[in-house]
Amino acid sequence: MFNIISLQGGLDNVDGFYSSGINAGFKKDGGLDVAFIRSEKACDVSALFTSNKFQAAPIKHVKRYPKDFKTNFILMNSKNANAMTGVEGIEDIDTIFQNLDNLTLENPIMSSTGVIGYRLDTPKIIQAVKRFDFNEKNSDACAKAIMTTDSFKKELCFKVELDNGEYYHIAGICKGAGMINPAMATMLCFIVTDANIPKSDMDTLLRESVERSFNSISVDGDTSTNDSVFLLSNKTRACYDHDSFKQALDLITKNLAMMILKDGEGSNKVVAFEVNGAASTQEAMHAAKKLSNSLLVKTAIFGEDPNWGRIASTIGAAEITCDEALLEIYYDDVLIHSKEQPLLDAATEAKACAVMKKDSFKIQCNLNVGDASFTAYGCDLSYEYVKINADYRT
Repeated sequence: MFNIISLQGGLDNVDGFYSSGINAGFKKDGGLDVAFIRSEKACDVSALFTSNKFQAAPIKHVKRYPKDFKTNFILMNSKNANAMTGVEGIEDIDTIFQNLDNLTLENPIMSSTGVIGYRLDTPKIIQAVKRFDFNEKNSDACAKAIMTTDSFKKELCFKVELDNGEYYHIAGICKGAGMINPAMATMLCFIVTDANIPKSDMDTLLRESVERSFNSISVDGDTSTNDSVFLLSNKTRACYDHDSFKQALDLITKNLAMMILKDGEGSNKVVAFEVNGAASTQEAMHAAKKLSNSLLVKTAIFGEDPNWGRIASTIGAAEITCDEALLEIYYDDVLIHSKEQPLLDAATEAKACAVMKKDSFKIQCNLNVGDASFTAYGCDLSYEYVKINADYRT
C-alpha cells in the first residue's frame, strides 16, 4: 500500500534538486526567460522527443551523449527555439556550457522554446547564468521562465509514502499552450524524482505515461521542433516502489497535460474524446486523435453547436473499421445519435447544448465493432487563437 500526497512548491520539495529563473533580457516585459535545474548528484535520464523531422539544436545536442548517460544540469531558455540553426546552433550550446566555469557540469542539457530560425544570443545567456545562485530552490521562477504564450505556470509535486514508513518525491514543470498535437505534444516538460528507481523502469514508465497523456492531447494539430520530456532521478532517497511510482508519474503527466489544454491559446473548453467498441486499440487511438485534431469539431465546440455530423464525418474519414448503422454518439450522458435515434430533436439538442456550455465535458463515440477503447483530449478553437498566432514574433 502507498499514499500519494500533493505538495505545494513544485521542484523545491525533491531532495538534492535546485532550480530558479532569471531575466536575461529576451522578454521585453522583463519576464523571466532563462532557467536551470541542478542536482547535487548525477542523475539517470529518460527522455522523449518530438516526432518532427526538423529537430531543434538542443535535441541534437543531447542525442550526442552516449546511451544511459547521466547529467547534473539542465539549462532552459524561452523566446528562442534554437531550431533550424544548423551545426552552428549546436556549437552555440557548446559555447555556453564551456563558459560556465562557476559550475562542475556532467553532460549538461540545453532545452529551448520560442521562435524558430534564429541563433541564440550566447553572450547574453552566459552572463545571465553567471548571476544565478545554484543553491536556490525557486521552482516558481523556473516554471515561469520557460513560459512563452502560456498564461499561467504549470508545476506539480507529490510525496509518495510507502507502507514501511519510507517516502520519496516526484515533481514536474512544463510549458505549452499552442502548437499542441498528439505526437509528443508541443511542449517542454521536466520531471525530477529522488526515488531510487531503476533506469529500465524510468524508460518504460515514462514512455507509457507520455502515450496516455502528452501524446493524447491536441490544441491545434501542429507539432513543433523542440518537444521534449525529461525524467531525472538522483536516487537521493533509498526507497522505490514500482506501482506507486507508476501511479504518481501518471498523475504528473496527466495533470500537466490537462493544464496545457486548459491554457490552449484562446481556448475556453477542455473535451475528452472517448472512442469505445473499436476493432483494436490502435484504431480507437487513431479515431480519438482525429477527433481531437479536427478543426471543424473544435470550432463547433467553440460555438457550442451539437453538430454530431462533424463527429461522424471525422470517424468515417479515419480509415478505421466502422459501420454507420452501429455508431452511437453521446455528449456526456446525452445520446445525440444512434440508429434508433438518427434525428436530433429539439429536446435532445437543448440537453446537448447545456452540456457544451460547460468548461469541460466528454464526447463519447461507441463504434460497436469490437472491445478496444482510447481517450484523447482536446479543446475548442477560438478567435483568440488566430489573434495570438498572427503576431507571434511581435
